[in-house]
Amino acid sequence: MDQLTVKRSSAGRPIRPLNGVNGGPVTHNFRIDATRLFAEANIPYCRLHDIEGTLGGGKFVDVRNVFPLWDLDENDPASYDFTFTDEYLKRIRACGAEAFYRLGETIDHGYLKAHVRPPEDAAKWARICANIVRHYNEGWANGFRYGIKYWEIWNEPDIGTSKSSYDPARAAFWYGSRDQFKELFKVSLKHLKARFPHLKFGGPALAGSNAWFEEIIRDLAAAGIPLDFASWHHYSTSPRRYADLARNKRNILDRYGYTKAESVLGEWNYVKDFGKNMEYSLVVEKGAQNHKGAAFIAAVFCALQNDGTVDISLFYDARLPSGMNNLFSAVPAGLPMRGYYPFAIWRDMRRLGTQVGCVSTLGDVYACAAKGQGGRWGAFVARYNEDNNVTAGVKVSLSLAGGVPVKELRCHQTDEILIHTARNLPVNGDGSVEFTMRPNSFFFFDGCMAE
Repeated sequence: MDQLTVKRSSAGRPIRPLNGVNGGPVTHNFRIDATRLFAEANIPYCRLHDIEGTLGGGKFVDVRNVFPLWDLDENDPASYDFTFTDEYLKRIRACGAEAFYRLGETIDHGYLKAHVRPPEDAAKWARICANIVRHYNEGWANGFRYGIKYWEIWNEPDIGTSKSSYDPARAAFWYGSRDQFKELFKVSLKHLKARFPHLKFGGPALAGSNAWFEEIIRDLAAAGIPLDFASWHHYSTSPRRYADLARNKRNILDRYGYTKAESVLGEWNYVKDFGKNMEYSLVVEKGAQNHKGAAFIAAVFCALQNDGTVDISLFYDARLPSGMNNLFSAVPAGLPMRGYYPFAIWRDMRRLGTQVGCVSTLGDVYACAAKGQGGRWGAFVARYNEDNNVTAGVKVSLSLAGGVPVKELRCHQTDEILIHTARNLPVNGDGSVEFTMRPNSFFFFDGCMAE
């Protein structure tokens, strides 16, 4: 029998806000509303990217939607249209989440790439962004005082972009050169941080280019430009790959003196490839059971928390309907699916607060544990199997180090049959509990030590 041991006495790092998402609780012009489920999962951050689909629905979030006519005076409130974005941010606040505001543009699949060309004047673009910040944090232009902390500059400019040119067929986020983006990034960071030193500004939200990531960080350091967080994206079928990349990004930041800059995994999901055989976590099981994608999400949470080099992660995405949404059903719209429950479990892990050691002898099991007040502790255990031919269950024994007896223990189980099913497990005389994990399943144990 495989062993899983929780070292509840070892103090560790805080449980980090890894259960953030891209997109907010409403979509389809506010007709689909998952506010209750967002609130119940205590989603910490909603990244404002791809809101309402291609080109931001023409009204939402994107700089060209909020400031639609470039030749107008950027200091005149009448030049801005905040109407739809205002309402969207109100809905995010209503579910208890914070906005992670992406300053830039949604994907542009159009032939002319009208929305993702480099701004004519980087300094003016930065001033427009500053006024967007002022609107939501300082009440400018009949605005609000939301205190939005994170402001991200652009999204995935590396797709289809080389040092001096771009690929018209692929450059859906940045239709310009690498040097043009670096100029916009530096000008914007410098201006925004000088204007709002108490807020956090960062990027560059790269899709996966390690070489370009290091080049940008190196250039920022050489110019003495502050960076509060570095954001990056990755899509994979390997939870361990995320942890490896996180360490790589952390090492680059530290190497160039950005030791206090946060590392933000701004987009991630189960994706086999982006070609003809593309599979997301939602459709990996044809959308009917989706337990494999859900187990993958749970495993990534554990892998990132155990690695400890990612400060925030934002799953892509939570919009409805969307082929990459593993949280909620599309028909009928807005019901929780298996992929929702790792987010709700991570809420409970964050409420416990402090990570403690958790040792597993299983190669395909990812586990993370936390402790809270009054002897409470929790263990999140995910068995993720990429190989669909794995069908056998494995028996696992969970115990607290030192044989401390358990006063009470409740278990929530999700697999190909059960969906977040609660049950009580009998506790053995030595304080351990035994259970069987099917392939692509996860458990959350909520316990209390005996006095």
